[in-house]
Amino acid sequence: MTETKPTHYNGNDIQVLEGLEPVRKRPGMYIGSTSARGLHHLVYEVVDNSVDEALAGYCSHIKVWIHQDNSITVQDDGRGIPVDKHPKEHIPTVEVVLTILHAGGKFGGEGYKVSGGLHGVGVSVVNALSTKMIVQVCRDGSQYEIAFSRGKTVEKLKKIGSCKRSGTTVSFWPDPEIFTETTEYEYRILANRFREMAFLNKNLKITLTDEREKDEDGNDRSEVFEYSGGIQDFVKFLNQGKEAITRKPIYFEAESPEGEVEIAMQWTESYSTNSVLSFANNINTQEGGTHLEGFKQAVTRTINDYARQKGILKDKEKNLTGDDCREGLAAIISVKLHDPQFEGQTKTKLGNSEMRQLVSGAVTQGLGEYLEENPRPARKIIDKASQALRAREAARKARDLTRRKNVMESFSLPGKLADCSSKDASASEIFIVEGDSAGGSAKQARDRTYQAILPLRGKILNVERAGRNRALSSDTITSLITAIGTNIGEDFDAEKARYHRIIIMTDADVDGAHIRILLLTFFYRYMPELLNRGYIYIAQPPLYGLKQGKKKIRYIYNDDALARETAKIPDGTKYDVQRYKGLGEMDPEQLWSTTMEPDQRIMLQVTIDDAADAERAVSDLMGSQVEPRKEYIQKHAKDARFLDI
Repeated sequence: MTETKPTHYNGNDIQVLEGLEPVRKRPGMYIGSTSARGLHHLVYEVVDNSVDEALAGYCSHIKVWIHQDNSITVQDDGRGIPVDKHPKEHIPTVEVVLTILHAGGKFGGEGYKVSGGLHGVGVSVVNALSTKMIVQVCRDGSQYEIAFSRGKTVEKLKKIGSCKRSGTTVSFWPDPEIFTETTEYEYRILANRFREMAFLNKNLKITLTDEREKDEDGNDRSEVFEYSGGIQDFVKFLNQGKEAITRKPIYFEAESPEGEVEIAMQWTESYSTNSVLSFANNINTQEGGTHLEGFKQAVTRTINDYARQKGILKDKEKNLTGDDCREGLAAIISVKLHDPQFEGQTKTKLGNSEMRQLVSGAVTQGLGEYLEENPRPARKIIDKASQALRAREAARKARDLTRRKNVMESFSLPGKLADCSSKDASASEIFIVEGDSAGGSAKQARDRTYQAILPLRGKILNVERAGRNRALSSDTITSLITAIGTNIGEDFDAEKARYHRIIIMTDADVDGAHIRILLLTFFYRYMPELLNRGYIYIAQPPLYGLKQGKKKIRYIYNDDALARETAKIPDGTKYDVQRYKGLGEMDPEQLWSTTMEPDQRIMLQVTIDDAADAERAVSDLMGSQVEPRKEYIQKHAKDARFLDI
């Protein structure tokens, strides 16, 4: 007889999480993750509050310190969080802001007309996820202090002295119980973010100081970010090392009751078509949205209208496409609006329909006036777009010619592709493998239900230096585009991706690393949306096999792990270390168990945390200018730990 379980279900079974308990229970819901990304997000939330003060016109300098113990201090010269008693909660307002979710000056009223911060959860979440937080407020001639631990008030607000300035200082210590992966801050990540913020907020000064590192004079490492040119300086930053067509960035702005827009743009001789970054309330809208759509449509229409009006484009000639018009263009679109609506895969796509019209109108007028008033640069811009059009047409004709040679295969997948049987893209993955030898092992090793293999012959073209014409004439690149299924350029559609895991699997040597970089450059330039969606991965095959006596071989993935494992082996014990330089050195069973089997393998997911940094890195390291690459090598040569030459 089956035992009957109690069926009662009442109010006693419902758990109510009070105060900031939900944040500690489900931190990922509030800061995205508890990895290094979530750790750095804590700093952004605090700094965003200070930036909001700057947007409202009350703050001009934000100082951030990384202390020796990886605690953080953020200080601003804004108005200071109010310290008077809150009319509803009957405790000091500063305590309300720091202990109650969604309490702040951003939810209606006249606190802030525009505010940044993607999640809108604010500093109370940082408080909940910190072992300790101390907040000091200077306002009305007095200095106050209040202290918290894991979201709870441990020292009530008290006056600690007088103060001539105004502003807020927040110090916090991230909780290692929450951030189990790391509590160590990376200077570069914070510096990139603050540089971007300073670009987007003209004349805002942000100082970052790292007390953990000293310069040659023994002073703390420090950097000041301040740009009087705002987003015009941002465009110049993106275009460093590139040959500009227009002497200085084209800049214009517009506003309406719904919000305001600032746009800076400059064409270069580069072949890139995706150096256009869009922001809404200082948030990088990586998935674009209505403001980016309005920009793209208006740029294409304005350039075509001008070219037709001046007779540069003849009646019989086709219109220039959006990709043609944007080839070589770097642009920043920054909109500020009261109530941004975010959507999309990562909640970084702007949905406000009114922004499409505002941006489109601004571009039509601003770019139109520039072209009329600057005929020589205007002609260069049209010529650049016309060259792109001719290259695209030539590439299309070459493809059509190839297809006509073999009509039966015109819509077939690449011959080298060993496809999987599953038609469910979300469950399918493709391994892009270097060479036929590794491809053969991978084809034997795979689970053909959901794993596809595409071997590449040799190194693919560096698309950063090659125009679209050359790129699309390459069999390797067209095979890659066909296998993935999304197409590129104007015809790109991420929903048509045939696999949601695209895994680059190359040898663990210099050639393998080079092929990996060339493939990442291709995805960044031609299919950036796949990176934004998190579809691109890098396989991590083992570097070593450690065999000790009759024990089973152990696979080791980096030099540090090898050193640790060999140190554990008793003196006098014989062991062998095999270095795997190529995937072809492994038999199919080894390749499957170490690199392809989902429960065992290690993979790196490729994402773009900082769009401006990624843009600079790709153009510096993969572009035609030698000097930026030389500088990078000289600066980072000492960091190279393993060279297989």
